[in-house]
Amino acid sequence: MTLTEKILARHAGKKKVSSGEFVECNVDIALGNDITAPLAVEKFRKIGSEQVFDREKVVFVCDHFTPSKDIRSASNCLFLREFARTQNLRYFYDGGKAGIEHVLLPEEGLILPAELAIGADSHTCTYGALGAFATGVGSTDLAYTMATGKCWFRVPSTVRFLYQGKLKKWVTGKDLILYTISRIGVDGASYKTMEFSGPIIESLSMAERFTMCNMAIEAGAKNGIIEPDQLTYQWIEARAKHPYEPLTGDGDVEEVIEYDCSQVDLQVSVPPLPSHARAVEELKDVTLDQVVIGSCTNGRLDDLRLAAKILSGKKVHPSVRLLILPATPHIVYEAVKEGLIEIFLSAGAVVTPPSCGPCLGGHLGVLAKGERALATTNRNFVGRMGHPESEVYLSGVPVAAASAIAGRIIHPDEVT
Repeated sequence: MTLTEKILARHAGKKKVSSGEFVECNVDIALGNDITAPLAVEKFRKIGSEQVFDREKVVFVCDHFTPSKDIRSASNCLFLREFARTQNLRYFYDGGKAGIEHVLLPEEGLILPAELAIGADSHTCTYGALGAFATGVGSTDLAYTMATGKCWFRVPSTVRFLYQGKLKKWVTGKDLILYTISRIGVDGASYKTMEFSGPIIESLSMAERFTMCNMAIEAGAKNGIIEPDQLTYQWIEARAKHPYEPLTGDGDVEEVIEYDCSQVDLQVSVPPLPSHARAVEELKDVTLDQVVIGSCTNGRLDDLRLAAKILSGKKVHPSVRLLILPATPHIVYEAVKEGLIEIFLSAGAVVTPPSCGPCLGGHLGVLAKGERALATTNRNFVGRMGHPESEVYLSGVPVAAASAIAGRIIHPDEVT
């Protein structure tokens, strides 16, 4: 079986499963946030449930509209606080403990290799970078899982993406996933497993692996996954909250798609779809009003270090608002210790609390009509970051940081 099939088989109590088969699986982590969890709690109560199946496996994070931007978002968070208190949930993240869920949970050691996690948020697939099966579900599915500890799945077939060659300067995992999505389309992996492999994947940092799995959903995938290796085990060694038993895949995949990474340039996705990726050189005349560096896609410490490397000693263009959103309190703390925050402030950036913020047009950087942003986020749909007549372009951190200095989309070599 493939790695995804082995994980699903283990959690379904079966010796073997095959693609297309329907299975009901035991869930290791059931995740909700301040938008989706209140809906799940309402459904949970409607079906007559009084106690969650396991107070250590239901996790709530207030991250989308927090610190609360208005009365409605404050009410959502209060609703979750009260539910978490009455259920005695061990892992409820709010206030100074809260961060962007898909960075926070791996950082906290709550997701481990060969585990099964669901979340009422589409980018739950991020955790596949740890060799876990992780996927987004609706709030009703989350409610059922909160009550029973189980969720049903149709076993996806696996497409293996094999990355060979050598990366060009500044090219990161974000460029690889944008390039991949541009080749297969936003439905090119519909309800399939995107398995990322090859020597280039093995050379990527954990941050870059998380980025690639995070955006598997942008190709329609059920999940993204990377087989754990020594780097994976080193990363989780000091974080794991409980024992785990890793798995490796050994079955045939539906298809193998191979890329020569020496041919992959720095990528920028043009609105309104992540699949509209082009080489940065094709977009040098695109001026900007705002640049966003952060999100569950690129708000990790490695991302901030890369941004600081380019911004050090430079100034943000006077026509640009540069927003930097560290993904978790721990990342803020480390960025302060390393002097990264000082570099950002000296350059003229705005550093925000950990939050999803502008990524979904929530707050902390909503765009007005006609404004244009370049973001390290994962989606550039119409109205994604604000007004439906605004525009969002997607890129990796090097292009975003350089473009904030230039006031237009630019290659990092032009400002470094």
